Amino acid sequence: MGKKTGIILVLFTLHLLISFALSEYYSETRPFSPKQQVVTNLHFFFHDTLSGPDPSAVLIAKPHLTGEDSSSPTPFGSLLAIDDPLTLGPDPKSEQIGNARGMYVSSGKHVPTLTMYVDFGFTSGLFNGSSFTVFSRNTITEKERELAVVGGRGRFRMATGVAQLNTYSVNLINGDAVVEYNVTLYHY
Repeated sequence: MGKKTGIILVLFTLHLLISFALSEYYSETRPFSPKQQVVTNLHFFFHDTLSGPDPSAVLIAKPHLTGEDSSSPTPFGSLLAIDDPLTLGPDPKSEQIGNARGMYVSSGKHVPTLTMYVDFGFTSGLFNGSSFTVFSRNTITEKERELAVVGGRGRFRMATGVAQLNTYSVNLINGDAVVEYNVTLYHY
């Protein structure tokens, strides 16, 4: 490389460094006019199966410091991964419309509670390919409870709202449960 080429390369590099130093980490602020927000109400059943040869919820971490609690299939500190079917009716053989994928941790030391990080995705019908996300506390001993909807994608982009849960059935020995969901979503 010649002296002249080296000087040009140094000047070009210096120009790039100055350009980066003067640039901002954000774009120019512009006015935003969002689309009209809409409300969608959903009703379905969530099947959480911990038992049998093909469970939809599996233990992925178990604490060693909280002691053995043989009275619960999910003792305090347990972390489970889920891929639970969502159906139109409470019967596991009713039409499947999607699945709930994510994790929940048994987070109640004295009151059985799950903290849920779950994406509810739809695989058929009008909302095929769309999902909403829940990140909330679920006090499972209460027959009726609410979970916060914190986001969504597809038809549910930027969703907020609430999921009202009603325990349809639960097996206290193995933890299998069917939960009715009535969800109100506010989205664009």
